[in-house]
Amino acid sequence: MAEVKNLRTGAETGLSALFESGRKSFAAEEAIGREEAFKFFEATGLPSRRVEAFKYTDLRAAITDAAPPAEAPSAEAARNAVAAAKGFATIEAARLTFVNGHLIRALSDLSGLPEGVSVTPINDAMGKGDSRLKRLAPVEQARENAIYQLNTAFLADGVLIGVTAGAKPDLPLHLRFVNTGSEPFSTATRVLVDLADGAELSVLESHEGPDGLTYQPNDALDVHIGKGSVFRHSRMNTEGSAAVALSTISVKLDDEAELETVAVVTGAVLSRHQIFLNIAGENTKVVVNGAAMLRDGQLADSTLLADHAAVGGVGREQFKTVIDGNATGVFQGKIIVRQAAQQTDGKMKSDCLLLTDEGQMMNKPELEIFADDVACGHGATCGAPDEDLLFYLMARGLPRPLAQSLLVQAFLGEAIETVTHEGAREALIGEIEAWLHARG
Repeated sequence: MAEVKNLRTGAETGLSALFESGRKSFAAEEAIGREEAFKFFEATGLPSRRVEAFKYTDLRAAITDAAPPAEAPSAEAARNAVAAAKGFATIEAARLTFVNGHLIRALSDLSGLPEGVSVTPINDAMGKGDSRLKRLAPVEQARENAIYQLNTAFLADGVLIGVTAGAKPDLPLHLRFVNTGSEPFSTATRVLVDLADGAELSVLESHEGPDGLTYQPNDALDVHIGKGSVFRHSRMNTEGSAAVALSTISVKLDDEAELETVAVVTGAVLSRHQIFLNIAGENTKVVVNGAAMLRDGQLADSTLLADHAAVGGVGREQFKTVIDGNATGVFQGKIIVRQAAQQTDGKMKSDCLLLTDEGQMMNKPELEIFADDVACGHGATCGAPDEDLLFYLMARGLPRPLAQSLLVQAFLGEAIETVTHEGAREALIGEIEAWLHARG
């Protein structure tokens, strides 16, 4: 019987052409497996609804054109874009600034880089064969993902961040990604964070761009958390209204490592944030939260895979989605507990608040357990604001829109209150308030 193959879309054909034309300019491709990554994409294509992990987010249908990789912006364009950037802008931090996917050293500020923290541009690391590049792609399941492999294939810029053993800097590191322009473009950035044993680091990550511009960012963050180390991460997506924003975080945890990550989404017409966790060490602690506020036909997909492979891991995952108008929310979460991962304690939940009848929410929580001494559970809820609570607030003189806004803030606040860094927590709450204010 003849093999049946999908016809390639215009975007898939265009991506192949872009890769071929850019092959000569790619730096040290063997250091990151660029060729292998694109061969993976060539074999799979853009994921469609036929791929179970993309059942609710059909990228094959959503991405109709292959946007060319962005050129480095002019100095003036970069300055103007960064001047208008808002994400985490008021927080005291060391800053690395990327404009259209390119590291802009003149607009970065490492004067406050804490002792024990080093930053190396990824292109420099590839040119020198930096041994830390071996820590890229620390989660096997991420290497089987088309979005992640596309990032590897077209990787243009990024940084390696190292934290020495025992270092516990007070100041966070802000990764600022700003997009600007008038024509469609794509970006592919990679950040690797490597924490030695007993280290701590807080990273703030902001992504923003202009409305109406059909750009396609694809960013990835790889993290290795050494024994007894702590990594705290806050991410804000306020991309432009026509952007298709793809992002991946992959994390490997050693013994007694701790992870705290939260992602807040208000931007992009379509976004997918993927989280892959390789919980390789014993007695780890993981907190993964998300908050999405959607309207005007937006689709936001949060996809999580937590793979427990060692004894005594504790995991808490909580995702909150607020949907206004005809927007769509997606949550896919899977906890895997290997046979060796006895005494794993994992809880995962997705809650959705529907402010209108036109919106929809797709929830798909899963457990795959091979151990017999565990305490794991998952759940999902979806519904309208509680009319009794609204009545209670309105009976005390609040107009209905304000009463509803207070309920939304309280609902989303559960996902934000776990953020350790006070400034980051306040900035994320401010983004929630700004969204509610824009809603009116």
